[in-house]
Formats: sequence, C-alpha cells, structure tokens
Amino acid sequence: MTAGLVEIGSTATQSHSGMAPRIRRLARRPGFVLSIALVLFVIAAAFAPALFTSRDPYATAPAQRLRPPSATHPFGTDEVGRDLWTRTLYGAELTVQAALIAICLALVVGLALGLLSGFFGRWVDTVIMRAVDVQLAIPGLLFALAIVTALGFGTVPVAIAVGIATVPGFARTTRAEVLRVKTLPYVEAARVGGASWLRVLLRHVFPNSWGPVLSLAVLDFGTTIIYVAALSFLGFGAAPPRAEWGSLIADGRSFLITAPWVSLLPGAAVALTVLALNHIAKTMQEVRR
Repeated sequence: MTAGLVEIGSTATQSHSGMAPRIRRLARRPGFVLSIALVLFVIAAAFAPALFTSRDPYATAPAQRLRPPSATHPFGTDEVGRDLWTRTLYGAELTVQAALIAICLALVVGLALGLLSGFFGRWVDTVIMRAVDVQLAIPGLLFALAIVTALGFGTVPVAIAVGIATVPGFARTTRAEVLRVKTLPYVEAARVGGASWLRVLLRHVFPNSWGPVLSLAVLDFGTTIIYVAALSFLGFGAAPPRAEWGSLIADGRSFLITAPWVSLLPGAAVALTVLALNHIAKTMQEVRR
C-alpha cells in the first residue's frame, strides 16, 4: 500500500516537472505559435466579431456589389454589396460555436462510453463497442446528414448531428487508454487498499486517460468545423441572411468566374483554421511522446 502511494506521488511529481520543458519546446516552434494565434483569433471573432469590424454584416449596398478585395473591403463584397470580411467574421460566430457544441457533446458522450467499456469490460464492453463499430461503418458526414434531416434545419440541430457522428472516435480512444491505465501498479494498489471501483475510476483511471483524448478533441475540432460548414453549404444551417462559413461559400458558387473571392476567401478561412488545429494536435502528440 505504501509503495503504491509513493509511486503515485512520484508519478505526479514527474508529470509536473516535465510540463515546463514541454511548454518551452512548444514555444520554440514558430508554426505552433502561429497556429495558436490564428485559432485564438478565430475564437475571439466567433464570440466578439464586433471587435474586428464596425460594419453591419446585413447592410446591403447594391452599388458596391461584387467589388474585389481592397483596403475598404479586405475580402471584397458579395452579390448585394455586403462586406465579406464582416460576413466572414460573423460567420465564424455560428460555425465555430456549433463546432464547439458538437465537440463538447462528442467528448462527454465518448468519454462516458469509453470509460464504461474499458473499465468494466465483459458484456458492457461488447455491447458498447459493437454499437460503436456499427456507427463507424457509416461515413461521419453521411451519418450527420441523416440525423440533421430527422432533427430539422438550424445551427443547434447541425451541432447535435455532428456531435453524435463524432462520438465513436472518442469512445474508442478513451477505451484504449482505460485498458492501459487500469493495469498500472498504482491503480492495483488503490484497489488493494480498499478503494471502491467508483473512486478508482474517478480518481485514478479517468485523470490519467484523458491526455490522448484531449489531442483528439483538438484534431476533431477541425473535422467538426468542416462537417458544420458542409451541412451549412447544403442548406441545413441557419436561415438567411445569417452568415455561416458554409453558406458564404455556397452563395458564391454562381460567381466563381466573375468574382471568385466571394467563395474562395471564406473557404480559405475554413481551410486555414482546420490546418492550424491539425498542426496544434499533431505537435501536442509529438511533444507528449
């Protein structure tokens, strides 16, 4: 029992002492720092777009329609003269918030399923993992499309549909980590010491299993943005004139030859955000190894 407690303490000390060097290594990577800055900007724009523009995203100016990017309109204007930079900033509000709702839903449900499956095993593991395997057999976007068709149009139904479609990855990753952690000596020491299964699960297994799940959450956040934008592109998102990244791209389909910036610049915002999130997740995985 004493040896187990000593090992727990030494593990915690090593974890804290190893954190500072990892942060320093991350700070020395320009690509990681740039990606963090871009993601923070997008999140700030999603919750406070008025900080970065003073224009009304819904104000039309037919005389200014389809103007190319300039100092006055950094992203140009759309077919009714609305400022695309402002529309893109306000589009981040619905798109990123929907992706956050989706990833939080997937994280909570996936963690719960993975913990139950990995910790209890036997028939619980069989039932949960077979259900997860069935869902994994269906492409995520197609599954989300089927759910949102049943739930109805709107940002919240899209977020729920994407969140449910993203659950299997979190469940499988959590299960794999729980299977690894529950065989470690300090977990066995806690059980020998008389700790209940609930205490072992919440105090020892769960805190030491969520590291890879966090990296997956960052990586899948980019995927959920793509899914949300794709469903919005197909017309399942917020009703016009509300701006979403997917609907902004869809609005410019008729002007790809005469005014390509209407679709390409909001699309570039989606691509850069997803690439930044992927780079952050991959770097976190490399540093943790």
